[in-house]
Amino acid sequence: MAELATLARPYANAAFGLAKKDKELDRWSRMLGMLDAVAHNERVASLLASPEITSTGKAFRLIETLGDELNDRSKKFVQVLADNGRLELIGEIAAQFETLKAVEEQSLDVHVISAFALSDAETEKLSGALAKRFDKSVVLTSVVDAQLLGGAIIRAGDIVIDGSIRGRLNKLTETLHKT
Repeated sequence: MAELATLARPYANAAFGLAKKDKELDRWSRMLGMLDAVAHNERVASLLASPEITSTGKAFRLIETLGDELNDRSKKFVQVLADNGRLELIGEIAAQFETLKAVEEQSLDVHVISAFALSDAETEKLSGALAKRFDKSVVLTSVVDAQLLGGAIIRAGDIVIDGSIRGRLNKLTETLHKT
């Protein structure tokens, strides 16, 4: 396992360097995640392990499978992996990329959708609470949605906290249906 990590490290660092330079960390994260998912598909994995298919053919098929999900740089990245016989490292490269990305992003973008405009004090209090919870600095943006009856919906990365009245009513309805 340590050998895979060692072999994958230069590729993960290279991908991270490209993504950072192009300001596309999130896009590269998605692309590497999709590459990893596709490479772990049983049929694709057997194709990638086949000695009968050239490295160029393997790269072509992998790129073709993902189509427009990959940009030109990531397509070249896949070709370099294939040329060096390192397609089996995609999962480890993706994992190391995510680690590098997490270290780089010491701040968290938070989007708040509320029924009414947040006061400066409310914004500051919410930012402080979220910074403490996620142990990161928080960049908070808020938007007013008049369709909300009250409360707010907070989106922080992959986490959604639905504190809207509509969300609470939906949870109450679900709970009543379960009993």
